[in-house]
Formats: sequence, structure tokens, C-alpha cells
Amino acid sequence: MDILHLVDRLEELFNNSKPIPLSRNVVVDENSFMDIIDQMRISIPDEIKKAQQVIAQKDRILAQAQEEANRTVALAREKSEKMVEKSEVYQAAQVKVEQLIEQARKDSIQTQQEADRYVVETLSGLERELKKILQQVENGIKSLQPESEDRK
Repeated sequence: MDILHLVDRLEELFNNSKPIPLSRNVVVDENSFMDIIDQMRISIPDEIKKAQQVIAQKDRILAQAQEEANRTVALAREKSEKMVEKSEVYQAAQVKVEQLIEQARKDSIQTQQEADRYVVETLSGLERELKKILQQVENGIKSLQPESEDRK
């Protein structure tokens, strides 16, 4: 279950609770409240699993980029060996090989940077959501605590 949905349910439970006259406190259905908290405890590991999946996806992307770069370099070497057989174009082939290798390195670096950027954005978004949820949970807990505990 989506953690944001659970936070919404917790907020709805709070908003539908009966106020205690002459105080800022409300009476909350304990069973409903604890049920939502239990569901949140179950849901948060799912969010962590999603983050781990993003990291695994980043690793797969980096491995694919490295593999592609290796194939490009191997292809460049193969092409250069064939060109060596033609002595008139040997120098041109050497230049082309170096260009292909350099381009493969640049492509690999760019792919890695894009993958890193994607992972950072995704993890940052998850971090913001988790912080927001944590703040909402803390605010809910604070609002449900008796005022006498606030003075301690």
C-alpha cells in the first residue's frame, strides 16, 4: 500500500476525531489509529525496496554502458586490424581507431553520468517523500499527545 495513502488515512482519522471541549486534544479510535500505523510499518520497507531497485537499475545501466564501450573498442580494434592490411590507409585507420576509442570513452562517461543523475534524482525524490511522511507522522504524534507531556 502506498505510504502517502496511509498518511492521508491517518490525517482523515485525525480530522474526523471528536474534539475534547476546552482543549486542543481529540479522541481518536485507537484500533483504527494502530491499524494505520501497522500498515505504515509494512509499507515503508517497500519504499526502501524501491530505492534498492533504483540502485540495482543504476548498476545494470553502468554495466551495460561498460559492455557497450568494450564492444565499441573491440569493434574499433577489429576495424583497425583490417585496415592495417591496406598499407596506404594505415595512418588514416590509426586516426579513426583513436577517434572511435575516444568516442566510446565519452559515450561511456556520458551514459554513466546520466545513470548517476537519474539515480540521484530518484533517490532525492524518495528522500523528500520520506522526510515529508516522517514530518507528517511526527506532527500527528505531537498533536495526539496530551498537553501535559509537552511541558515536560
